[in-house]
Amino acid sequence: MTTMKAAIYYGANDVRIEDRPVPSRGPGEVLMRVLRSGMCGTDATEWRAGPHLFPSNFIFGHEFIGEVVEADDEGKWKVGDLVASGAGISCGHCVRCLEGRTNLCLTYSTLGLQIDGGMAEYVVSPASILVAIPEGLSLDLAGLSQPLAVGLHAARRAQAVAGDRVVLIGAGAIGTFILAGLLSLAEVDVTVVDFAGPRLDRALRVGATRVVSVSGSTVDDVRAIVGDPGADIVIEASGAPGQITNALSMVRPGGTVLQVGIAAEPQPIEMRQLVLREVTIRTSLAHVCGEDLEPALHILATTSVGSELLDSVHPLDDITEQLDRLVSGELEGKVLFAPGS
Repeated sequence: MTTMKAAIYYGANDVRIEDRPVPSRGPGEVLMRVLRSGMCGTDATEWRAGPHLFPSNFIFGHEFIGEVVEADDEGKWKVGDLVASGAGISCGHCVRCLEGRTNLCLTYSTLGLQIDGGMAEYVVSPASILVAIPEGLSLDLAGLSQPLAVGLHAARRAQAVAGDRVVLIGAGAIGTFILAGLLSLAEVDVTVVDFAGPRLDRALRVGATRVVSVSGSTVDDVRAIVGDPGADIVIEASGAPGQITNALSMVRPGGTVLQVGIAAEPQPIEMRQLVLREVTIRTSLAHVCGEDLEPALHILATTSVGSELLDSVHPLDDITEQLDRLVSGELEGKVLFAPGS
């Protein structure tokens, strides 16, 4: 075992399957055989118009699970353990880490974004960001744990409590993961907004209270449903232009808007409306491994959200075809690869 197959990112529309040396682990790290690796919107952006975050000549992939083949020196993991990786690496001792906000670590880096990641047969990961895959959970569903942890973190950031009226704009993959996270945390009334079609149908199956199809009167339609003075919380998960303005129009005075989606261009905000109604704007980034990854695996083991979102599993050789599907908007769910199987 000296070489492995890996997907190497060189630039826009340039990802190549090549043989690379199997990485060597360092102190506090394990070597994993990658069993499932996923791709997300960041990968699509880099494929379409990068490099922005990715370096060139780099193994991408930050959503992965695997089997330990070389254990860490501390004995936290043993050979043969099936684990999910949180991918984000934090120092553990800066002011943000000590607050428990490891996703904002002052030296934060991510496997598959800045450091060679999991779109390969093998990957090295810190032992501290691994979580055991529950017995009986399929590898395909476990492969969705990292993006679900991101959705769960966003749901926590919304700070919803029982009885809240929540509006969720965007029912794509991240929006659906946020929905599952919300439903795991509190008994809330959730209205999901998106274009008519399979995304809204899926939101209902996952547990949305109701759905609203996008139209010229979306804000009025939502306000009529949630009633005066507006929703307690509005979560913007689409990143579509103008949706932060719609979110502010749907939320009640003193309510909260959580911005998760990232628009391609800067978006205007009506500050008068924001200030005079004392609306709180919050944001969400990545996840906190120690808080979100294990519960995400539990949600996958006990609900239907994983089977609702999994599109397909492919060999690594299909990577460029599937990136094209993601960029084109053809995908309604998540695609996984099985590079080490």
